[in-house]
Amino acid sequence: MAFPLHGALLCAVAVLVVGSHRCEGRYDAFGKPDRVHVGRKGGVSEDQWFPQKLDHFNGADSRIWKQRYFVNDKFFQTGGPVFLMIGGEGPANPAWMEYGTWLTYAQKLGALCLLLEHRFYGKSHPTADLSTENLRFLSSRQALADLAHFRTAMAEARGLSKAKWVAFGGSYPGSLAAWFRLKYPHLVHASVATSAPVHASVNFPEYLEVVWRSLALEDPLCPQLVKKASDTLLELLKDPQTFDAIAKDFNLCTKLQLQTEMDSAYFLETLAGNFMDVVQYNQDNREFEGVVGTNITIGVLCGVMADASLGEPYDRYAAVARLMMDTFSVKCLEAVYSDYQRDMSNTSWDGPAAGGGRQWVYQTCTEFGFYQSTDSPNQPFGGFPLPYHVRQCADFYNVSAETLAAAVAQTNEYYGGYDIRTTRIVFPNGSIDPWHALGITRDIDANLPAIFIPGTAHCANMYPARGQDPPQLTLARDHILVLLQQWLQQ
Repeated sequence: MAFPLHGALLCAVAVLVVGSHRCEGRYDAFGKPDRVHVGRKGGVSEDQWFPQKLDHFNGADSRIWKQRYFVNDKFFQTGGPVFLMIGGEGPANPAWMEYGTWLTYAQKLGALCLLLEHRFYGKSHPTADLSTENLRFLSSRQALADLAHFRTAMAEARGLSKAKWVAFGGSYPGSLAAWFRLKYPHLVHASVATSAPVHASVNFPEYLEVVWRSLALEDPLCPQLVKKASDTLLELLKDPQTFDAIAKDFNLCTKLQLQTEMDSAYFLETLAGNFMDVVQYNQDNREFEGVVGTNITIGVLCGVMADASLGEPYDRYAAVARLMMDTFSVKCLEAVYSDYQRDMSNTSWDGPAAGGGRQWVYQTCTEFGFYQSTDSPNQPFGGFPLPYHVRQCADFYNVSAETLAAAVAQTNEYYGGYDIRTTRIVFPNGSIDPWHALGITRDIDANLPAIFIPGTAHCANMYPARGQDPPQLTLARDHILVLLQQWLQQ
């Protein structure tokens, strides 16, 4: 089943996989290992479990659940700092205990490395199911309180009360890293908040505007061809006589039936997601996570769109869809909104959206918005405006548009949005990444620096270095290390 959370945030420690269709976003089931070699002095480290409060803000609620975490103490030197990687909107991937730039920093600085999985994701199940009643315990505030309690208890248990803690996160966890430093400055000394959308917004048409600009950097004609193809498809969808041909062109699993505007919007968003996801993760280095499709880049998609031998732009658009299905071994495209609604409304931990889809959309409906609508004229797609996204909040969780708007405003009021005020947070962002539009891309002050990395995508600085990395990415990683060295002396 397809879960078109295109541009859902995930990057670093959790993996939402593009397949049966994700960010980071679509969700399905690449297997995650239950254990991994993490360089411990003793060899293999398995999943570890931390007793966590269900509700940190209700002293009368004493319920406890077990939260998964991982440890790498290979580089730890007495007196060194503690690095805490924050999990996000998917299963925490223990591969990050072996790979990633943060481990390079840990080796140079003698740090102990911990990774804490986010509540309600992966194996960290606080409640019996994912009912809307239980999802009220899923929020960034509860997640930050989880981090605070974990940090306090681990410091006491491991004799690290005097150690300086540094929070790391990418994407939504990047925002959590910044907010952890903001709300618990006595517990975390500094934060690296990569690709962090710290400003909540119900409507986020800027996402697709960046997609246009990122495609245009590859080929100025590319987004124009995509727009022409999208406009053609929109026109064809007005005539039911074309539906059989469209179903064949895009290899749909079932006959195309558009009974409501939600049906057409879901279909159009699913196709647009092919471009959205590739732009967000363009030329990243995620192979170590077991991610398929990293060979599909903006250049590849624009190459297909420029290939006149394939026919008109509409035909090339369909060719892109088939290329993506072949890449991810998807036999046919599922694009029926009622099926999506059914799966997203399944509250079982064994349900088709339990890998993160149901949980993350709930968080967008109750805290963040982040809806990548087609409401701007300066982007290549059409047909999935803001009401389509907002309607899902009502369909899945009975959250009204008014409640959503109030919740997003409260999020910015609580954290500060773009106007965050604290110290010792660095905000790296990539210019290709559409999420940078909601992030900090210019220095707020000397203690809240931004590192804007031209030509790089979502969370690029977090992935392991490689020979083909552009020099500006290498310089960004080095800049972060210098900041950490300076801050740990303060």
